[in-house]
Parts: sequence; structure tokens; C-alpha cells
Amino acid sequence: MAEPARAWQRMLSGRRLDLLDPSPLDIEIDDIAQGLSRVARWNGQTSGSSAFSVAQHSLLVETLVGELRPGASPAERLGALLHDAPEYVIGDLITPFKAAVGLDYKALELRLMTAIRLRFGLTGAVPEALAKLIKKADRSAAFLEATQLAGFSITEGRRLFGRHKRFESMTLTPWPAPKAKRLFLARYQNLSKRV
Repeated sequence: MAEPARAWQRMLSGRRLDLLDPSPLDIEIDDIAQGLSRVARWNGQTSGSSAFSVAQHSLLVETLVGELRPGASPAERLGALLHDAPEYVIGDLITPFKAAVGLDYKALELRLMTAIRLRFGLTGAVPEALAKLIKKADRSAAFLEATQLAGFSITEGRRLFGRHKRFESMTLTPWPAPKAKRLFLARYQNLSKRV
């Protein structure tokens, strides 16, 4: 009888994260920051000497959530910072590929997100109003990244991601992975003290 395929990932912290049944006890913020700082948005198809990482994207989305809702609580902002945290272990699939992979991928991502949120003192499920706010900020971030770094025209970006005039004056510059990791961890520390 053949052994079942390995469904866990060893992390630099020494933790062994089971991807099919993730436990909040096996999740460490340093592992998340390490992974996200090295995962490239847009499959690395961006300008600049460094990739625009998921860690930097997460910081951008958290900033935009604060701009869209100035009264957002530290827990809501932490939820925004961690909105793509499962990608530290499963990578950042571009939206067209996620659609092609289908529901199995979404179920895996949801199990990981639930474990991550519980690990950091948040509710397992993202409250609906917060999910909508994060989605709006995420689309604004995607528009900025697409039009400034990934070769999309403004017209194409607006068609795909909507109008985001409020944030169009923001300028993005990709950071090296160590800087993205450091700033992600610093922001996590700042928010988690207040949750």
C-alpha cells in the first residue's frame, strides 16, 4: 500500500504546516512575512529591480483600508494586512488561474485563512462588511500595481479594476524582499499590540 502524498510544508521556524488541515498552532508571523516577502505579485511580470511582493501588496491594501475607512479598528486593519496571508505557503495565483483551478483551491485557501485569522486573535470568518472593504482596497491596489508596474494602460486598468481616482496619485516602487519582510513585521507588531 502506497503512502499518502505529503500535504505539509516545513517552515523556517521549524513548524510543519498541514495544508489540508492547518492548525493555528503551526502558524508563525515570521514564516508568513518570510514567504510573502518572496512571493511576487503578477507572477513577477513587473518593472523594477525587485519584484512587487505580496508582503508589500498587503501593506498597501492595509493602508488603503485606513484611507477608505479612517475609523477602522486595529483588528480590521490587521485583517486587511493578513488578507493574502495564505499565499505565504500556497503562492499567489493570478485571478484567471484561480478561476481555472476552481473550488478545490478556494476551499484550501479558506481553511488556511481561517487558521491564520484564529492564530492572530481574529474571528475565523472575515465579517462581510470588512470583506467588502478589503476587496475595494484590493482592487485599488491591483489598479495601481497593474498601471504602474505591470504594463497595463490606465484605460485597461480602469476597465478591469474600476476607477480609483482617489489613489491614482500614489506612486509604487517595489522593495527588495528583506525590506518588505521588515516593514510587514513592523506593521504587524504595531497592529497586534492594539487588537
